[in-house]
Amino acid sequence: MPSVPPITVLTESDLRSCVGLDREALLAVEDGFTRLAQGKATAPPIMVIQVPEHNGEVDVKSAYVQGLESLAVKIASGFFDNPRRGLPSGSGLMVVLSVDTGFPRAVLLDNGYLTDLRTALAGAVAAKYLARESITTVGIIGAGAQGRFQARALHLVRDFRKILVFDTDAGALQRYGPEVAAELGCEVVVAPDAGSVVCGSDIVVTATPSREPVVQARWLHEGLHLTAMGSDSEAKQELEPEVLQRADRLCCDSRSQCFRLGELHHAKNAGLLDETHDITELGELAAGTRLGRNTEDEITVCDLTGVGVQDTAIALLAFRKAKQMGLGLTVGS
Repeated sequence: MPSVPPITVLTESDLRSCVGLDREALLAVEDGFTRLAQGKATAPPIMVIQVPEHNGEVDVKSAYVQGLESLAVKIASGFFDNPRRGLPSGSGLMVVLSVDTGFPRAVLLDNGYLTDLRTALAGAVAAKYLARESITTVGIIGAGAQGRFQARALHLVRDFRKILVFDTDAGALQRYGPEVAAELGCEVVVAPDAGSVVCGSDIVVTATPSREPVVQARWLHEGLHLTAMGSDSEAKQELEPEVLQRADRLCCDSRSQCFRLGELHHAKNAGLLDETHDITELGELAAGTRLGRNTEDEITVCDLTGVGVQDTAIALLAFRKAKQMGLGLTVGS
């Protein structure tokens, strides 16, 4: 009887040592979006398991991308009371499967690290095409782990001198400033409220688990680019629906998914737009079939819910680089 192929087990430490927020990872995620737009990838709907009594959820995401030797299946959790216990709110793992046989090739015990990477890199892809070329100030609403990753990823595609940051958690704000300022070499200013962040920034990223709007339409201004990445289930919402109505250009990672889970879902429920509205997908920008920002004065908004092609892209990059570096534990024979 043929033997089962061995499996490589990679820890978070292994993965952190071989893949990070750099241009190689950015191009990998951008390529995933391109293939999705070209019809060369299949990303099934997200399976969301709600655990309301513990303020948590578990998401399962995946994608098959033509031409790649493997695909990834991700199990990611978000339990938002964890920080009170001294634990991060997000965790998870990824399994890499052979597209030839279906057998697992690797288990990536990343504890949510790869999800943080690919989520931040999607924000960078959005800003690459939709933000003004010359900016000075980035606004971050949500001073948790993803708020840090988003600032780092934006530095790959735009130079900026200042970050305005706001969070309802005073402790998170206190920690954010010194850490991010030291890493990126820019000024970090704690804003008194979310409105101050939006009104004072060229690019704004919302990175919260909010279930009610934190950004109001009246705060939008000419030339602003806004990426909302926290609304990845029906109950979450970071933007007033009128924000999307006021935008000159709307973008998303997946139209069908965002109308089911994201900010587009809330705007549709409010009767402000529907699937016939002109909405560009990130993959169309990356593939060059749609243009990004047209003028300096446009207000652009991108709705990100997280698509399986991002997970397959970052997982396969990490697995390849780990093998090159001889990392991981081999199990089975």
